[in-house]
Amino acid sequence: MKERGHPGRSRRASRPTTDDVGETLLDLLQRRFPDSSKTTLRQMLQSDRVRVNGAVERDAKRVIGDDDRVDIASRSAVLDPRVRILFEDDDLIVINKASGLNSVAPGENAEAILNAYRPVHVVHRLDRDTSGVLVFAKNAFIRDRLQELFAAHDIERIYIAIVHGALKPPAGTFRSFLAEDRELRVQSASEGKEAITHYRTTAKGKRYSILELTLETGRRNQIRVHLSEAGHPVLGDTMYGRRDDFPRLALHAKTLGFVHPRSGKKVKFEAAVPREFGEVQL
Repeated sequence: MKERGHPGRSRRASRPTTDDVGETLLDLLQRRFPDSSKTTLRQMLQSDRVRVNGAVERDAKRVIGDDDRVDIASRSAVLDPRVRILFEDDDLIVINKASGLNSVAPGENAEAILNAYRPVHVVHRLDRDTSGVLVFAKNAFIRDRLQELFAAHDIERIYIAIVHGALKPPAGTFRSFLAEDRELRVQSASEGKEAITHYRTTAKGKRYSILELTLETGRRNQIRVHLSEAGHPVLGDTMYGRRDDFPRLALHAKTLGFVHPRSGKKVKFEAAVPREFGEVQL
C-alpha cells in the first residue's frame, strides 16, 4: 500500500502485518493522523482530500489492499468547490466542472483554479453553463496525444439534457454542418464543420423529456443547436431556446472515456447528474 501526504510527495507504507489485513480507509487515516478525531477524518473524506489509486474516495469503510495507492491532499490543496477532482495521476486531472464556470479564460475559469493547485494544459472545453467531466493534462506530451484523440473523434462523450417537449422518434441522430454567424451564434449552414449527435429519450412527461446524447463530433454548442433547431431546446438555454424558471442550463457532461496515452488502457470517468435535474417535474 502506498501513501502520500500530499500531491508531489510520496512514500511507500511499511508492509502491513497480519493484523493489518482488512484495514479500512478510516483505519489507515487514524494510523496516519493519530491525534485527529474520527469526525475530523470523516470530514477529510467528505471534502475530497483523499484519493485511492487516483480517484476521489469518500467511503470510510473501503478496504485498502496492499497494492492500493492512497493520496491525501493538504488543506492548502483543497480547490474551489466549483471544481471537484474525480481522478488524478501523473499525467491527468479529471474534474467535474460546475455550471456557470468557464473552462478557460476570460472570467473565472477552471483552468486558472487548477493552475493554483498545479500547472495544467488545456485539452478541450465545456460551455460555461454546461457542467460535467472535463480533463486537463499535466504535461505537453499528454496534452498533444489527447488533443489528437479529440480531433479524431476517438473519445466517448455522453451528455444528459432536459429538453422541452417529446422527440419523435424517441431515438435518432442529428447531422448537419455548423458555422458561426456574424454575432458568433452557431447554426446549421450549407458550409461549415460536420456535427453528429446521437440521442435517446430516457424519460418524458407532459412538458419535458430527459435525453442521453452521445457526441460523434465535438463542435461548439453542438447539442444545444441541434436540439433547438429540432424544436426541443434545452431547458434553461437562453441563447438558443427560451427563458425558463430553471436556474441553469440543463445540460451535463456525464461520461468521458478514452485510451490513456501513457498506459494504453481504456479509462472512463463519470460525473453524477446534478441534483437539481431530479427536481424538475416532467
